[in-house]
Amino acid sequence: MTSLPAEEQRRIVAACFARTGLTLKQLWLRYFALGGDVGELELDAFLQGLTTLPRIQRDMVAHAVNERLDEVTGTRRAPYSTVTGEDTVPRGPLAALVGLLAGARRAPPERLPAVIAAASRALGLDVTVYLADDNQRLLMPFLTEEAAERVPLAIDITTAGSAYQHSGSVLTEEQDEPRLWMTLLNGDERLGVLELVPGSEADLRDPALRDQCRWLATLSGQLIASATRYGDGLDVVRRRHRRGPAAELLWQNLPPLTAATRTVVVAGGLEPAYDVRGAAFDYALSESTAWLAIFDAGRDTGSASLAVSTALAAYRSARREGLGLRGQEAAVDKALSARFGDAVPVRGTLAELNLADGGLRCLEAGREPPLVLGGGHGPSIMDEGCRPPFGEGSPARIATTWLRPGDLLVLHTEGLSGARAAGGERFAFADCVDQNRGQVLPETARRVLQAAKSHCGNTFSGDAVLLLARWSGPL
Repeated sequence: MTSLPAEEQRRIVAACFARTGLTLKQLWLRYFALGGDVGELELDAFLQGLTTLPRIQRDMVAHAVNERLDEVTGTRRAPYSTVTGEDTVPRGPLAALVGLLAGARRAPPERLPAVIAAASRALGLDVTVYLADDNQRLLMPFLTEEAAERVPLAIDITTAGSAYQHSGSVLTEEQDEPRLWMTLLNGDERLGVLELVPGSEADLRDPALRDQCRWLATLSGQLIASATRYGDGLDVVRRRHRRGPAAELLWQNLPPLTAATRTVVVAGGLEPAYDVRGAAFDYALSESTAWLAIFDAGRDTGSASLAVSTALAAYRSARREGLGLRGQEAAVDKALSARFGDAVPVRGTLAELNLADGGLRCLEAGREPPLVLGGGHGPSIMDEGCRPPFGEGSPARIATTWLRPGDLLVLHTEGLSGARAAGGERFAFADCVDQNRGQVLPETARRVLQAAKSHCGNTFSGDAVLLLARWSGPL
């Protein structure tokens, strides 16, 4: 490190201050908030070169100027008294982390793949971002100048898809060109994959580098998920067909498709992805409890999406007020009755799982009671808590049972379990879930929905919604 002469620092700081648009008083207030201890007149004299300030005070003035420059231009120009030499410029993992975080700040969503690619070069890697399409059948490349010739990759038959299915990584070496496929994660939710190709000095077989690639994928996934909330640039890559207003409304009301705590994993999905009209799911996880819900108003009325959105909002409001199943049920009934009367029946299921002991309480309004599947027993149906659709009839008796560690709770709509082939053959829903429950939970949900879609030729008589929860047992 080298020291910048005091007068040289003062001259550059004063020039930078002139570009901030701040008045002297505004600059002094910022400087004072940082801990500065000279008055406004002394600060003015310093900027004009009439007096000097101690090193720490000069650096506080520089920092106050830089904060404003960050707000205005995103570029820091005012120097500090100590200049970092080239030998201490961050390299490797630190440079990648700094590059990723700094590059993502104020970046529009569509810029993030380029930011991720630039950060990865500090690890000696070239990276391409692939995002899963809304149907979870293809991995769509985000095309940049470096990845202009990439094509979509099928999840079910490619190496990249294998990494996505298992929420892990796959290393390949084809024609002496190693390549690592790493799942792009937001927590436990799969967003896509990263394709990582090493430069001349990087070795993808190095365990330390593999760990760095894993946190790169995780942090990149979190940045992408965050950016998707304030722009459409990434969503248009994932979207392969038009969504109507009803589907757009329902998708925007969904929570992430996957979430987890130390004792429970939740995963869901719905079909037809681009034409869902009147069904949705919701959940909330805490240290002690998992709350789950599905709502289904059918596909036959123009108000179905509004009715389901009303039920979902009433349920969330009651849940967030700390109300239990009875309070949630009453809130949904009241909201639907006030808005729709009995014109739009909404079926669904409300469930509450105690994560300390596996105690499960459910009530079901309609015709599709929850299933419980376990390793040592066949499917069991919780059909004791059935009542008429929400907004109609009287409260149901709450069904109770106890889950064993590893048990899978299955909530679903009739559109899924009642899917039929062209010849009338009904989809073997429970068997399909049972056959695929050895996968990571979001993959179980994906495979069941894909199987139902194939069975009925993507011609669902009702919206197909699936919500799974696996309890691993108490800590």
